[in-house]
Amino acid sequence: MLMQRLTILVSGLIFGAGLAVSGMVNPAKVINFLDFGGPFDATLLVVFAAGVAVATLGYYLTFKRAKPLFASAFSVPTSKVIDARLVGGAAIFGIGWGITGFCPGPAMASLAYLQPVSVVFLAAMAVGTLATRLLPAKR
Repeated sequence: MLMQRLTILVSGLIFGAGLAVSGMVNPAKVINFLDFGGPFDATLLVVFAAGVAVATLGYYLTFKRAKPLFASAFSVPTSKVIDARLVGGAAIFGIGWGITGFCPGPAMASLAYLQPVSVVFLAAMAVGTLATRLLPAKR
């Protein structure tokens, strides 16, 4: 259990460091990528490509194993349902990301820089997350 938690911590620190090094903790980078009429910044595209490459390699190496290192079985989502809740959540996420320039990972990583906007974003995200738990899920 300790090794599992340590692995999660180290993975999170590496992810956060990657976000900081790539500049993704700066909301202006994301906004400048999405603003075709303004000062375009393609850095986010490079980060996406690197993320896809690392994830592809990670999945390839991971699923060659019979089981995970620190669990008895893989925990893989099996649902293939695309419903209004999923599409609505994705739309809200995308709109929020486009408006603020933050998504959860970079917002958490930007806390290291003590940006007040990060604290406000994460507080709003926490309220939104708790609110969705109160909404009844269609079963």
